[in-house]
Amino acid sequence: MWSTVTYYAVLIFEAILGVFGIRLYEEPRYDVVNRVADGVEIRRYVPRLAAEVELPADGKAGRDDAFRLLFAFIAGANQASGSGNARIAMTTPVEVRDRELLAMTAPVQASVASGRMRMQFFLPAKYGEDSAPKPSDPRVRVVSVPGETIATLRFSGSGADFAQRQSELIGKLAGSAWQPAGAPYSLTYDAPFTIPFLRRNEAAVAVVERR
Repeated sequence: MWSTVTYYAVLIFEAILGVFGIRLYEEPRYDVVNRVADGVEIRRYVPRLAAEVELPADGKAGRDDAFRLLFAFIAGANQASGSGNARIAMTTPVEVRDRELLAMTAPVQASVASGRMRMQFFLPAKYGEDSAPKPSDPRVRVVSVPGETIATLRFSGSGADFAQRQSELIGKLAGSAWQPAGAPYSLTYDAPFTIPFLRRNEAAVAVVERR
């Protein structure tokens, strides 16, 4: 019980700080390998795990549904990996595993393609494929994200102009040493209640070097 109380107390504390754009969340590790004119950053990410939801694209409602599913997963809608602290039912061999509370991380990644919206929460680095909790809801999957090189364009505000910023990012890559290798997507680092001008948003796209 106390671990659950502590978990939500930390979330509330982080949320209060988040109103002012102060972020305590873990981020996936990356190296900056290049910078393109006008604020475009080229990053190389190491492989990582993510919890992923894919739903029919339905504007803000679809994003909200995906976020709720992912938040429920990290807040305990899962089965903890391993047998430590597992409870064995009286009518064996049914095994009931304890749930696990996962720390929030940033950013949240979202993309829309072919009429479907995909959202990912990256898991803390301490989890591997064998140790990550298993989602209770079949709509949530834990997936392995390979290492990749991406271009990002950072901006503040509500994020309502993500499509425009993604187009701007693609335009800024023209004539550079890097070319897009996929569809652009969004990275959000703050909650909707963060003061807009303090928010960190990024338009992103996978890239490869031009030959």
